[in-house]
Order: sequence, then C-alpha cells, then structure tokens
Amino acid sequence: MKKEIVAKKGVAAIGPYSPGIVLGDLIFCSGHIGVDPKTKEFVKGAIEEQTRQALTNLEYVLEEAGGSLQTILKTTVYLKSMDDYGKMNEVYASFFQKPYPARATVQVAKLPKDALVEIDAVAYITRPMAHEEGGCGCGGNCGCS
Repeated sequence: MKKEIVAKKGVAAIGPYSPGIVLGDLIFCSGHIGVDPKTKEFVKGAIEEQTRQALTNLEYVLEEAGGSLQTILKTTVYLKSMDDYGKMNEVYASFFQKPYPARATVQVAKLPKDALVEIDAVAYITRPMAHEEGGCGCGGNCGCS
C-alpha cells in the first residue's frame, strides 16, 4: 500500500500531488524547487542557491520517509536554461558521493513559479535505519521490523 510523505520541515505541495510516496522500500519524490519552507519564497540568488535549496527540500522528504540523499537511485533535473548546467552541476556534485545516482538533465520551457531548476528523485529506504528513526512509512505493514 502506498503512503504519502509530507516533510515537517519541507515545502507544502502547490498542487494536487504528494511531496513523496513510499511503496515497499522505494520513495518516489515529486519535483522540488528552490523555495524556502519558512518564507514560501525563492531563496535569494541565482541557479546555485535555487539548486542548493531544491536539494535540501528533497532531502527533507527523503529523511521523513527513512531515506537520505545517499539512498537516491535516480534524479531528473529540469533546468529553465541549459546555460545553467555547469553551475547547477557544481552544487549538485557537492550533495552526493560516489556512486552517484543515475540522472537525466533536461531544459524545459517553464517551471512552476518560474523556478530556475526543479529536481525529482527515486530512492530506497534502508529498513533498519528507517524504523529506528521513526518509521519507514509502512505503518508496520511491510514486514521489515
């Protein structure tokens, strides 16, 4: 059974979707943009700051579900302009270690709220860690405890 994940520290969805969904040992995270959860506004700065905040927002959802940035299997990065690829890539690389997640990066015509970048992810839950840190989101039904 799928379970919605809403991060206590994260940004609320701006439409009819879930910030994250857990099914079994996988976490499917919706796209996250560079909005500060406290102010509900974009962080000040350019692509670097928005990338950093988007990844931080993604991390909040993953942690709520019992995962982390290091359990990400694949991301998709949506850029307003491919001219920002290098700067986004520098910030992105600082959040991960080898083996890096699989990734696709594409330029799109427009992003929600006119963001410069949006990042979604699929990750896995590390079962023992997930239950020790408050549950993997399974409601005790996954048989991992």
